[in-house]
Amino acid sequence: MEISNRSIQLRALDLSWNPLEKFSLTADVLPNLHNLNLSYCGRNGSMKWDVVDKSFLSGIYTLDLSGIKISLDTLSIVLHSFRNSSLASLALSHLRNNTSDYVDHVTNTACHIPNLHVLRLEKNNISFVSERLLQSCIHTKKIDLGDSNISNMSESSFRSQKMLGYLRLEHNNLSSVPKAIRNLHTLRSLDLCENRISSLICSDFVNLTELTQLYLYNNNICELERCVFEHLHALKVLKLGGNHILTLNGAFSGLQRLEILQLQGNKLSSIKKEEFENLKSLKHLYLYDNQITSMEDGAFEGIINLTNLELTANKITSGAIRDNVFKGLSNLRRLSISSNRITYKQNSKLTNPPFYSLSSLESLDMFSQRPDGMHNLPSNFLDGLTALVSIRAGNINIKSLHPDTFKYTPNLRFLDISNNIFTTLAPELFHPLPNLSAIYLSKCRFQSLDFLIKANLSKVFYLQISHNELTVINDTLMHSLPSLTYLDMNNNSFRCDCSNVWFIQWVINNNQTQVVNAHQYLCKYPLNEKGSFLLDIDIHSCSGDLSFFYFISTTSLVLLTLLGSFMYHLLRWQMIYAYYLFLAYLYNTKRRNVPAANQYDAFVSYNTHDEPWVLGELLPELEGQQGWRLCLHHRDFQPGKPIIENITDAIYGSRKTICVISRHYLESEWCSREIQVASFRLFDEQKDVLILLFLEEIPDQQLSPYHRMRKLLKRRTYLSWPRAGEHTGAFWQKLRVALETRDCDDENPILTGVE
Repeated sequence: MEISNRSIQLRALDLSWNPLEKFSLTADVLPNLHNLNLSYCGRNGSMKWDVVDKSFLSGIYTLDLSGIKISLDTLSIVLHSFRNSSLASLALSHLRNNTSDYVDHVTNTACHIPNLHVLRLEKNNISFVSERLLQSCIHTKKIDLGDSNISNMSESSFRSQKMLGYLRLEHNNLSSVPKAIRNLHTLRSLDLCENRISSLICSDFVNLTELTQLYLYNNNICELERCVFEHLHALKVLKLGGNHILTLNGAFSGLQRLEILQLQGNKLSSIKKEEFENLKSLKHLYLYDNQITSMEDGAFEGIINLTNLELTANKITSGAIRDNVFKGLSNLRRLSISSNRITYKQNSKLTNPPFYSLSSLESLDMFSQRPDGMHNLPSNFLDGLTALVSIRAGNINIKSLHPDTFKYTPNLRFLDISNNIFTTLAPELFHPLPNLSAIYLSKCRFQSLDFLIKANLSKVFYLQISHNELTVINDTLMHSLPSLTYLDMNNNSFRCDCSNVWFIQWVINNNQTQVVNAHQYLCKYPLNEKGSFLLDIDIHSCSGDLSFFYFISTTSLVLLTLLGSFMYHLLRWQMIYAYYLFLAYLYNTKRRNVPAANQYDAFVSYNTHDEPWVLGELLPELEGQQGWRLCLHHRDFQPGKPIIENITDAIYGSRKTICVISRHYLESEWCSREIQVASFRLFDEQKDVLILLFLEEIPDQQLSPYHRMRKLLKRRTYLSWPRAGEHTGAFWQKLRVALETRDCDDENPILTGVE
């Protein structure tokens, strides 16, 4: 690749994964380039580098050379090219020859770049990190050695790094925390996840007083000593998930600034009161996917700023969630106790509702209680949750809900009680929920939704009732949900007969509610329609027994037909003429205050199928030879303006209207609109403003009333395009004369005798 032309205003250039044989830069054509990606470029290690002047790349801030296929000498030349540049971030991951000596040489060459602060060396199969690897990287602030098969490190590996703030050692083979990190007094983020660390000792993090993020998830840690984290006074994020931790032993007691603590995926069986009592800054605590069966009273009492508590997928029972357990969590916003073993055998009120002290809780997840669900939900189970906005209680195997269940949650907006066995619910259940906007009721075995009609759900915009046993949906139900915009009724037992006519018409015609996958709703009844699509049934045959109405309607229709036939034969053209005079009068009333202005000599009304003739024959003759100014819709209509307004303005803004009539023209809706407007103007102004130009012979019976009426009123004012082989000169002369005829002139004699 050679770049040697004029300046290009690029800020980022990505050439990765290209088989470049040569990168050549012979002029300063990329003065604004900040990011250059050459990763995995080259072929067979032979890529060449030809940058005439090192200053050409002086503005580069980020450079990616990962996996580049280039010789060691050439790579050294590349790195030397950036000695006087702004390069701050360099990726040398997955080098072609990733032996220790090779990586050591390349790394130390790179680290002589004075502004280099970020160095990525992941996927280089280093195995052992010696002091030589990073000895020149004295200005580096961020180093990535992840996924490099590192099993050991020299204690002096980071002796030169006096400014290092971020160190990533993820996905290696370390069996313990490297002693080398104890010299990193400036370190703020340390990633040791996905290694083989089995234990932590008190001296592992002894000097890391500036550390704010520590990642240790997916190791083999079984136990925590109380002293392990005692020196990490600045720590804000601690991730210990995916280990085998059995007990906590008060290991977090000194972490006064800790905000996020992840302990998911361990083997904790109980939570004691003193484990978290000093974590006053903690906001997010993740304890899901453990084996917790018990929690002491006040287990979370010291975490006064906790907003998110995850207890999903444990072995917590109803006896373990007591009001005293959550005491002190006055700022808790989200609680998840899903996939536990909470069960209530009796449907009676609780003496001490579990969430009574959680007055700020906004979201409660409690779905999928194992092994066979909650069975019953006490009527005061939600007592105290006055701020609750969302509750997910699907798949908990309950058969009914007491009408008082939600009287404690007046601000509830999102309700998911799907996958239960209700069959029906009391309308009073929803009365305390004036702000409810989304309801999930799928897989509940509902055969009717009459309870929703009386539930007063005026603000519900989302309703999911899929996988039930609904057969008929009536208008009363839909009218009781005036704000509904999204409806999911997949997989119900619809009746495909006249009982669902209203619903079918509503699905097709309503513009407010999106009915999800309505075209795939299948019939279940009657049996002869089973498997058919609901929207495919014939609704025209559905009506009640209205024989008297049919008699009156039929009699009236016969009389009207006879009267219409009589009027058609005797007064046909008089009535049509009067009708269009009336329409013209109405139209003229609307345009009375609009001053007439003829911007064009003629507006050409034609069908797109006849566009080749208009552009190839008519336009060159009338505009090119005769000098008329024509208005064409594809050229002169105003973009963004309604089509009918463009048509009206074009016709009334032109002296004449030329209708190019063919069979395609007669079939076009818009062409019909155009000749209608032109006819209205003809009857309104009583001026010779309409010229009919027939491209082909068309029988009278195929012509619309507009064309037949025009021939009746102006028999000599229409033209026919000559047949094949005939001379066109006379045709153009007659069209010119027709265009020259003024509004008040009688028709020119030259047109006499034209068909």
